[in-house]
Amino acid sequence: MRVLAIDPAIRNTGYAVIEGDARTLKAVTYDVIRIPDRLPQSAALAAVRTHLGHIIEQYQPDEVAVEGIIYVQSHRTAISMGAARAAALIAAAERGLNVYEYAPKKVKSAVVGNGNADKNQVAFMVRALLGLNETPPHDAADALAIGIAHLQASDPLKAKLLERRLI
Repeated sequence: MRVLAIDPAIRNTGYAVIEGDARTLKAVTYDVIRIPDRLPQSAALAAVRTHLGHIIEQYQPDEVAVEGIIYVQSHRTAISMGAARAAALIAAAERGLNVYEYAPKKVKSAVVGNGNADKNQVAFMVRALLGLNETPPHDAADALAIGIAHLQASDPLKAKLLERRLI
């Protein structure tokens, strides 16, 4: 199975394409979509959607996994994160892909073994689990972790995560 995993944000959306199953994982590609601050929010959202659409067309994933909504104290931040998530969901929906959502604590638990792990721990474990030569940037590492969690949830013997199909 090939999955596109997305850690959505308006200015720095992490993405990763991982293939395999819960036992054999391979990172096909990963990076961060960086949107300049000078672009207005609407243009930034369109750019995220367009970039993800190109990634879907290039790598042809079978499914998409995205980070679920997290609790934030600022309404402005929550609205911004929700908008970025919507751009990612639309890119997947336009191409007929099923989308699955994973809570951040469940992703951290699946990858690190601790739902309260910090970003450095997640990046370290992602590097180790995938045999990467370098530690990925945090947003890309988060996307890789989401992909790993999705592949684990897809394995009936390792399904420890609560999964919710969105589309």
